Amino acid sequence: MINRIRDIRKQKGMTLADLAAACDPPTTPQTVGRLETGMRNLSIKWMDRIAAALDVDPELLVRSEKAAQPQIVASLEKTGPEALASPRDAILATDLGSEGALMVLDIAYPHGEYRPGDQLWLRQLDPSEASRAINRDVLVPKKGGRFAFGRLIDRQGNLLGVLPPGQGQKQDVIKDAPWIAVAEMLVRKL
Repeated sequence: MINRIRDIRKQKGMTLADLAAACDPPTTPQTVGRLETGMRNLSIKWMDRIAAALDVDPELLVRSEKAAQPQIVASLEKTGPEALASPRDAILATDLGSEGALMVLDIAYPHGEYRPGDQLWLRQLDPSEASRAINRDVLVPKKGGRFAFGRLIDRQGNLLGVLPPGQGQKQDVIKDAPWIAVAEMLVRKL
């Protein structure tokens, strides 16, 4: 098994010292470095500590050597593409956060900036956390098995205001929504 601690740490913008300090109890950057490179055994206990510090599921820290994993090989900078010092595993943005269930919305008809064939990955939130989703695209269940989709523009008590994508559509007001799913990632084939 190969561990992905370094890949996840870098994608979260953390240094060895940041990750070491985030562990409970804190550890040293040298210990984290040894775990990343395989110089120290990555036990279940260490997996749990590191995963909690990175806010990911522990199983995301390891992968099989047999499974091909997409690699990040370059970064597109202002001056053009720049090669990385060494390739690293590409970890889905949806895997890097662990709160709320994931769901996918298939786009079958153009809506605003979304095209047919797009997939919108959403993460479920409790309605009490709606303030975190203001000015973001959301999917909200309505009564009768229907949904509202669009930009969350308002929350007043148990009422949510959702503005559908596209021009000329009026705000949809949803009362007592059981959950809100916030758009987290757009997947589009080229």
